Amino acid sequence: MGRRACAWQVVVVAALAVLGAAATMVRAAPQVPCYFIFGDSLVDNGNNNFIASMARANYPPYGIDFAGGPTGRFSNGLTTVDAIAKLLGFDDFVPPFSGASSQQLLRGANFASAAAGIREETGQQLGGRISFSGQVQNYQSAVQEVISILGDEDSAATHLSRCIFTVGMGSNDYLNNYFMPAFYSTDSRYTPEQYADALAQDYSRLLQVMYRYGARKVALIGVGQVGCSPNELAQRSANGVTCVEQINHAVRIFNQRLVGMVDRFNKLPGAHFTYINIYGIFDDILKSPGAHGLKVTNAGCCGVGRNNGQVTCLPFQMPCANRHQYLFWDAFHPTEAANILVAQRTYSAKLASDVHPVDLRTLARL
Repeated sequence: MGRRACAWQVVVVAALAVLGAAATMVRAAPQVPCYFIFGDSLVDNGNNNFIASMARANYPPYGIDFAGGPTGRFSNGLTTVDAIAKLLGFDDFVPPFSGASSQQLLRGANFASAAAGIREETGQQLGGRISFSGQVQNYQSAVQEVISILGDEDSAATHLSRCIFTVGMGSNDYLNNYFMPAFYSTDSRYTPEQYADALAQDYSRLLQVMYRYGARKVALIGVGQVGCSPNELAQRSANGVTCVEQINHAVRIFNQRLVGMVDRFNKLPGAHFTYINIYGIFDDILKSPGAHGLKVTNAGCCGVGRNNGQVTCLPFQMPCANRHQYLFWDAFHPTEAANILVAQRTYSAKLASDVHPVDLRTLARL
C-alpha cells in the first residue's frame, strides 16, 4: 500500500505541478490568442444546460472537485480541454458559446455539445444536442462577431490564423448510433469501413468550412477506446474486464481516416493540422495504470449496476472517495485525473505515436 500510494501521489502531484507551472510561466501572455473547442460530452462545459436534453451534467456530484461546482462538465473536475487551456497559458477556462460575450469570443469559445455527432441523427434518442454542423454554424456566427470587433475580415483572418482549434467528434457516432441497433439502422446499412468513410466525408466537408472561416491550427482528437468504457463493459464484456474488440476495431478504422485527413488538409495554404492519438494514449494508460497513478480502469467512480456502467451518475449520488485512482468518472467519461494525463500528452507528446505530426505545444508555435 505504501509504495503504491506514493507512486500515484507522485504522478498526480507532478501532473498538477506541470499544469500550474505552465500557467504561471505564461500567465501574462498565452501561447496563442484564442482557443476554439468543438466536440461532445467529453469536453462540453455547459452548452447543453439550457436545451431539452437528457445529456446534461449540471447537477451534483458532477463537478464535485471543480471550483465552480456542477457546470455541465461530464467529470468530477477538469475536462481535457480545461487542462489544455491551462497548459496553453490561459488564466480562465474557455467559456461555453451559449454564455460567451462578444469580447470573450476574441479569446475563443467552446462549442461542444453532449450527445453530438458528425451525423445529424446521432444521439437523437437523448433529445436536444448541437451536431458538428450546428457547432460549425455557431463558429461562423462567432467569426462574424470577431470581424465586427476587429473592424475588417483581414484583421480577423490574421487573428484566427494564430488560434488553436481542437475538434473531437465521432465517439457518439459509434456509441449512440452505429452500435445502438435498437434506435439506428446504420450498422445494417454500412460495413465498419463504409461507415468510417461516410463519417470522414462529412467530417472533412465541415472542416473545410472551418478552414474557409479562418481555422488554420487544427488538432483532430481521435476517438478513444470506447469499447473499454464501463458502459460497454457492462453490456458486452463477458467478464466485465475485457474490452469490446468489435467496437474498438471500428473506431481504429475511423481513426485511420483522420490521419489521412490531416495529411490532405496540410496541403492547403497556411494549414497546420495534426492528429491526436487518444486511442493510443488510452492504450498506454490501460497497459500500465499503476505507472500513471491509477488503480481502477474498468468501472465508473459514480454510476449504477455492473461496472457502475449500466446507468450513469445519478443526481446527488455519492461517488467513490478515491477518484484520483479511477480512469472513469461515470459510465462513459474519464475522471479529472485521467483528463489531466491525456491533456499533458496532447500538449507535449510522450511517445512519437501520441501525435501526427505535432503536439499542441509545437502547433502553437507554428
